[in-house]
Amino acid sequence: MAYQVIIPAAGQGKRMGAGKNKLLLEINDTPIFILTLSIFEKDDRCDGIFLAIHPDDRTLFQSLIKRYHITKVRGLVLGGKERQHSVYAALKEIKQEGIVLVHDAARPFIDLPLISKLIDTAEKEDAAILAVPVKDTVKKVFNNQVVETIERSSLWAVQTPQAFRMSLLLQAHKKAEEEGFIGTDDASLVEQIPHSIAIVEGNYDNIKLTTPEDLYFAEAILRKRQMNI
Repeated sequence: MAYQVIIPAAGQGKRMGAGKNKLLLEINDTPIFILTLSIFEKDDRCDGIFLAIHPDDRTLFQSLIKRYHITKVRGLVLGGKERQHSVYAALKEIKQEGIVLVHDAARPFIDLPLISKLIDTAEKEDAAILAVPVKDTVKKVFNNQVVETIERSSLWAVQTPQAFRMSLLLQAHKKAEEEGFIGTDDASLVEQIPHSIAIVEGNYDNIKLTTPEDLYFAEAILRKRQMNI
């Protein structure tokens, strides 16, 4: 089954300290968001890409999309105050039922086999997310004092893409808007309906580029992948 993907790209990435949209930073001479779009561009199951952008970035984004021959972008919508608002704005531009993905523009290392597995799971379960088991010991802290050690066997670090039946995700966003609920991701909105969400085990390479240190990891991942070609 074909799918649509929403990629929120309106944030300014203040933790990256780049002085501009972090998605315009380059890895191996290619902007981060273009690396991300290229993955979906080459996926035969991807029927359309919807980008939520900051209005100041529109002209530059359009230019880069054209330069790198990204042909599947079906819409550039204006992002909102919160990531959730940006996703909802893009969601309302999609006119067909089916599976819709939401993916962080700053995660350029997702791979096609994982996307395919996620889509297949969402088709059966209506909602599926990528996640990886937490490797570190996790402490609950209050006022700089350890309160307790959390049992990590049940803890998973959530990634994107997240995949949903279009009608389900739309229902979740409408409910969140009506109730003034702001979630940390789209899955948290679907949980509020409530609706069950399946887990698909992801890959630790699928990092989100958030801080300057993450760029070093990104370059290492690229080198590893180039060696394995």
